[in-house]
Amino acid sequence: MAQAHMVRFRRVYEESSNRDGTRVLVDRIWPRGLTKEAAALDTWEKDVAPSTELRKWYGHQPEKFEEFRRRYTDELGAPERVAALDRLRTLAAKAPVTLLTATKDVEHSEAAVLAERLSHQRRS
Repeated sequence: MAQAHMVRFRRVYEESSNRDGTRVLVDRIWPRGLTKEAAALDTWEKDVAPSTELRKWYGHQPEKFEEFRRRYTDELGAPERVAALDRLRTLAAKAPVTLLTATKDVEHSEAAVLAERLSHQRRS
């Protein structure tokens, strides 16, 4: 069995850390006002991001988070998202991964849902 590495999540605007491991942006759109150098990304997995329709419906309203999580989990079954999740799983099998998002409330974001899913699936 492959060694399980930590999957973290945080804001892309925070300064990078040597503890981040592989830094992956999981938003569909590029973070406002951020240069590629400042982002210090290793990769951008926009295919794993929620659909534009779901993102707009959610509007980062914490009271909608449980329904967002359910709808987003359904979306993660789409072929392009399955492939993107597989790429994230492969990265996490090799080294720690930090999922990055521009969202202010990272605890109620797609990055949190993905980190939970990747951590759970690795243990099962």
